[in-house]
Amino acid sequence: MQDTASWDWETGEKAVVDIGEIRSRYEEVREPVVSDDGEKIAVIVKGDEGVTPCVNGKLWDAAFDKAWYLRFLPTGDLFVLVMKGDEWTVGVEGETWEEKFDFAWNPRFSADGKAIAVQTKQGMEYSLAINGKPWEKKFASIREFALSPNGQTVIAAVQVEPLKEGDTTKFFEGVWAVVVNDQVLNGKFLNVWGPGATDGGGTAAEVRTGIMEFSVMQNGTVWPERYGMVWEPCLAPSGSVLVPVKLPGGWSLVRDGKISWTGRYVQLFRLRLSPDGSRIAGVAAPSFGRWTVVVDDIPWPTTWGEVVLDPVFSPDGRRVAAAVRSNGEWSVAVDGDAWNATFDMVWDPVFSPGSDHLAARVEKNGARTLALDGRLSRQSYEMLWNPVFSPDGKKILIRAVEKGKYLRSVVSVDAF
Repeated sequence: MQDTASWDWETGEKAVVDIGEIRSRYEEVREPVVSDDGEKIAVIVKGDEGVTPCVNGKLWDAAFDKAWYLRFLPTGDLFVLVMKGDEWTVGVEGETWEEKFDFAWNPRFSADGKAIAVQTKQGMEYSLAINGKPWEKKFASIREFALSPNGQTVIAAVQVEPLKEGDTTKFFEGVWAVVVNDQVLNGKFLNVWGPGATDGGGTAAEVRTGIMEFSVMQNGTVWPERYGMVWEPCLAPSGSVLVPVKLPGGWSLVRDGKISWTGRYVQLFRLRLSPDGSRIAGVAAPSFGRWTVVVDDIPWPTTWGEVVLDPVFSPDGRRVAAAVRSNGEWSVAVDGDAWNATFDMVWDPVFSPGSDHLAARVEKNGARTLALDGRLSRQSYEMLWNPVFSPDGKKILIRAVEKGKYLRSVVSVDAF
């Protein structure tokens, strides 16, 4: 969690960068990204010497053959994956890792942004690198991996043996395993998905133990229970592992191998925990083709026919919101009731620190704007990033592009 109290919260608007002027200077200008505090905007540009990030109109000293996945870290530093001379590596604030790879992708960051991990490929071997240091072990493949919030634990789903095309015998013997901090755990499986790790060193992953048998590996031990299907585990700060599983009567929730909810659903997934880990919400289908949010095994009474996105808990854990869609129209639902306003698109809603206000970035008729507690801002923008509340919840930071210029604005909640 970043300390937003040190940011500039003086009400008003200031132009940071003229994006139109940058576009006029370079052959190619990619989509911009903005720092959390709104003070910096960055784009990848292509000039005579190659491609490089441009931050508030100023280029990095180094240029590359390729660059992608531009992101501001929670530290405020700018991250990018870069290639030069057919070698890929990580760049942060203009400096690159010494280690180079045939390919590097799928970065993960710790909560404070100080730990960076990427998947790597060297020859026909796959591995991971954390803060520039590659793992010693190499694998035939790596499906996915996760980094604990504090950056101390890395867990990955890896293929420990090569598999020839059509070799079903070896496939059913299992060639996938779980690796934690460069150590392969005991057990080989048909498949491994959804790895996760906690700050306390707890780990979990979904494992496929048979043709139609699934379970969970928790801290290196596979649960004895087998299920018809398992979705991605959710790890609580306490160390408990919660996972949606398919039971004979429908989908439900299991905690540490024991059935935790009495409800049965046509589908259950996208689990999210409250900040203190005491409550859990997920996306559920109480009946076929109808979607809603279920909180602690109590589904919202309202359902939607097309989409319900990930639940979002308020900071105090009392409220839950989600972006929803029915009949081609998006809205935001909070505590079971949707806003009256509908939109062409909605991004994940954001609660204020006191949990009393809810804001969302929305799009209507090609224009993007902000909605607060269902009320629309009078101002629309060409581009818009997620709103950020001030620590006291009385102001909102708006990061947007209007008429070709990037603007950083702070407005009062009362202005809505």
